[in-house]
Amino acid sequence: MALDYKKLGFKCGIEIHQRIASHEKLFCACGTHNESEESTGTFYRKQRAVAGELGTIDAAALHEQLRNRKFIYRTYPSFTCDVDADEEPPHSLNQEALDVALQVALMLKATIIDEAQVMRKSVLDGSNTGGFQRTMIIAVDGVLETSRGRVRIPTIALEEEASAIQEDLPGEVVYRLDRLGIPLIEIATATDIVDPEHCRETAEKIGMILRATGKVQRGIGTVRQDLNVSIAGGARVEIKGAQELESLQTIVENEVMRQLRLMEIKEELRRREAKEFLFKYVDVTDVFANTESKLLKRALDRKEAILALRLPKFAGLLGIELYPNRRFGSELSDYAKTQGVGGIIHSDEKISKYAISEGELAKVKELLKTTDDCAWVIIAGPEEKAKRAAEEVYKRAIIAIKQVPEETRKVLKDAETAYMRPLPGGARLYPETDVPPVRLTRARIESLAAVLPEMPDETLERLKGMLNEELSRKVFRSQRLQLFNRIIDEVKNVDATVVATTLEETLVNLKREGVPVEKIREDSLVELFIEFQNGLFVKAAIPEILKQLAKTPNERISAIAERMQLKRMTVPEMEALVREELKETNDKGILIKRVMEKCRLRCEGSEIVKIINKIA
Repeated sequence: MALDYKKLGFKCGIEIHQRIASHEKLFCACGTHNESEESTGTFYRKQRAVAGELGTIDAAALHEQLRNRKFIYRTYPSFTCDVDADEEPPHSLNQEALDVALQVALMLKATIIDEAQVMRKSVLDGSNTGGFQRTMIIAVDGVLETSRGRVRIPTIALEEEASAIQEDLPGEVVYRLDRLGIPLIEIATATDIVDPEHCRETAEKIGMILRATGKVQRGIGTVRQDLNVSIAGGARVEIKGAQELESLQTIVENEVMRQLRLMEIKEELRRREAKEFLFKYVDVTDVFANTESKLLKRALDRKEAILALRLPKFAGLLGIELYPNRRFGSELSDYAKTQGVGGIIHSDEKISKYAISEGELAKVKELLKTTDDCAWVIIAGPEEKAKRAAEEVYKRAIIAIKQVPEETRKVLKDAETAYMRPLPGGARLYPETDVPPVRLTRARIESLAAVLPEMPDETLERLKGMLNEELSRKVFRSQRLQLFNRIIDEVKNVDATVVATTLEETLVNLKREGVPVEKIREDSLVELFIEFQNGLFVKAAIPEILKQLAKTPNERISAIAERMQLKRMTVPEMEALVREELKETNDKGILIKRVMEKCRLRCEGSEIVKIINKIA
């Protein structure tokens, strides 16, 4: 059933975080593109929440502190330094990155602020060694034109990228520091997005503007979308880390369905006259002393506790599907998992899959003093963690009686999401005292405005003027668009279709065949088309030359064509070959086929046909 998002009071905004392809990090001289360097050292940190500029501690930061995790950091000689380890003050701001961010702001018709103040944003999930991320707003009040109307861009910021998680273990997280501090543009829209499809279009258009600069990183993980979604009667929910553009629409659709179902659960609890109840768990470890359940037996072998919790009036509700493959019980489990346990077992599941006996279940219910309208939850884990997890499940159940909770969620596979932490607030911001404010002068802005790149709509129209509809759109969305533009600019009168099909089809097909095309340098591809335009070889030889170039990426194109005998045949050579084959047959069709079998990679078919018509 199609939803009427306007009637639902749908609101949606998006924050796009895009890495800048600068040579150095934002506040140090470390490199930004580690392809193969291995880690050479580690250190660890534990982090505590601090009060923000308003004197209060942010709820999200406090939540992370209470998880009491240890953070381990891996260092890399060329890509990390004492600034990344928070053992040295930040160096001066990366001006190259700032110029890229300012260009993007101008392309979005934003107002550049006079002076940018670097701020610290409390982040205690370990992704920043100092417990904060440096960020600075550089422009406000931008606008993006879409097919569904204007989308306002309240803020554009330049900030640091976070560390990358390598391992997420119970009680500790392992990060790699080479990603920390890479310059990042954050573009935040207003809640002008009208439905999930519009959300995808908005993200795509912003992405096109970013790529148009030619100065942003490409590939998996270099761009992330955070979504803010709410409906009337629901709550504002932040969904972090959507990387695939194709999944955005489904993620938003699922969140709207999740909030609708949670509102239905709240209404059902009201109908059942559910009231807030006291937190009380029961230790049921002894009940499972001789259990056949492998899951619980492993917990007992690790000397862990098994706790149970009663949820009055919740019978049958934990199994309600919020959206495909996601149930209300999953929401309770997410809250438990934040405390380091593996999840929960609850009364609306198929208990037989856990091999819990009827007798064990009856004893648990007896100890909990359950009635027919009660749900129950079992949690196994180290005793203190299990207690905290039980309290988190209890808190989430109480919230369900009252409202849809505001929270931050993370994207999982298949466009699903899971609870991460409470929704952060302004309490996590405070000034960065180690970096002076940055004056953004009129002269600087005017010089950048004078060299703004072509806007995406203009690029697409230009491509359509030289390529067919399908190929122009393929190049337009391609990671190789800048390379295509470079070849067209540097190789005068080259066939644009040959360039586009080589970049978007030939290279792709060769990669599927296992050819390491990523080793081919851009300069070599420009050289390839210079030699092609000069007539050194024909179009059919290009795949064979590229195969060899992937093996010997530093070899000159002319040398490859010579060595592999792929140089274009001269007219006398083609005429001699035709005369030789005429000795075998006078049939033009057979003759063309025989000649082309021998020289397909060295001549064009049209040339052979012309010579045969002349001689035969």
